[in-house]
Amino acid sequence: MGSAHGSFQQLAAEPESAKTLRDGSRIAVVGAGPSGSMFSYFLLNMAEATSLQLNVDLFEPRRFCHRGPAGCNHCGGVISESLVQRLATEGIVLPDEVVQRGIESYTLHMDIGDVEICTPLEERRIAAVYRGNGPRDSEPMESESFDGYLQRLAVDKGANLVQRLVTDVSREGDRMRLECADGFHDEYELVVLASGINSRLTADLEERAGGFRKPAPTKAFICEFKLGREVIRETLGPSMHVFLLDIPRLEFAALIPKGEYTTLALLGDDIDEELMQRFFTSPEVKNCFPGGKIPDHVCHCYPRMNISGARPPYADRMVMIGDCGTTRLFKDGIGAAYRAAKAAARAAVFHGVAAEDFEAHYWPMCRSVQVDNRFGKLLFAVAGLIQKARFARRGVLRMTITEQRHPGKPKRMSGVLWDLFSGSARYREVFMRTLHPAYIKDLVWNLVAGNVDRSHPPAVERRHGTH
Repeated sequence: MGSAHGSFQQLAAEPESAKTLRDGSRIAVVGAGPSGSMFSYFLLNMAEATSLQLNVDLFEPRRFCHRGPAGCNHCGGVISESLVQRLATEGIVLPDEVVQRGIESYTLHMDIGDVEICTPLEERRIAAVYRGNGPRDSEPMESESFDGYLQRLAVDKGANLVQRLVTDVSREGDRMRLECADGFHDEYELVVLASGINSRLTADLEERAGGFRKPAPTKAFICEFKLGREVIRETLGPSMHVFLLDIPRLEFAALIPKGEYTTLALLGDDIDEELMQRFFTSPEVKNCFPGGKIPDHVCHCYPRMNISGARPPYADRMVMIGDCGTTRLFKDGIGAAYRAAKAAARAAVFHGVAAEDFEAHYWPMCRSVQVDNRFGKLLFAVAGLIQKARFARRGVLRMTITEQRHPGKPKRMSGVLWDLFSGSARYREVFMRTLHPAYIKDLVWNLVAGNVDRSHPPAVERRHGTH
């Protein structure tokens, strides 16, 4: 990392052979969310496999066992079943206490009707988790925080948890100097920034380091409603409720059931009070709650989200992972954290910690995510056009309902919507599916039929009951 006296990628005056991790090397990981904890876990696991003794300090001021803001990591907390299975192959087996609820379907709500989209192959593909230990003022829960569980795995693997807030990182000769809010400071052979986009660290680095650009953020809104298990079972059921509404700047909105609570996540172009007011007064939203009345939320926040990655997300003896580096646009942030953590750990253990090492062995993964995000932006732009065009909404709804009512029919639109909502597939793959001749033919037919014959039922019956 650069300092006030040099560019971001300025090389320190040390031989290239010295920029490798050796027995006794010290690594500081700033942030113990999914990316930081998984990096620590993978790094120590790979080091053990190569008989390399490393000392890892994992800095995290929050306690994920606490309820409310003190243990919150500002996230809706949804992970795909494919990621759950991939983590299991790495030795990260999520216990039942971590998974709050298996999501069996998506229910898509529009002003012209709604449709329930079942999981592909009739299997559970989505899990809801809490990144902390529950909302503000919630009762003690018989569950475990997802982030806390990953943090414990890293500690069990050998990481030293340091509950301090890191405020500055700078170069000190051939090492990295780290400073904390309480005056603590120390030096390391490698610093891994996994502090998220809400941290001031990347902004401070951009101000004083030439050649570095921090991630571009946008503001989201997340809140929690306490509805109770019985009400959730009768109204929302085992389904995530997604809204495709004609509200400017709203890219994605979803209600996610989690035990006694339901999480609302609004993503888009800087969510503000005007947008939220339009959303909460929409009949499609109010009808999802008992009696059509939206209760007061018990906890809320306005987290910032990464919409373009840091460039470059590495330097000599420093690498950025997770939201402060490169992540997927709007979806599957935990999956992106997994891939970044593993790629960065592999580069550090098997190649070195010079900027050139991260450029050759970590940057390709980041670049592929950033390229894929361009397809994501295109898909969300198309979704925005559908939101604004009622005739297009009719066609999409009709095509999806037809697919869901006929088990043997190819689920072309259903599959596109599922993967767009869940992030289970790469955006490029989803986009290419929309160019398939059969998809285009079916969509055109349903656009015509849906607007000529409007007697088509506006919704499919939900398996968990009706509102």
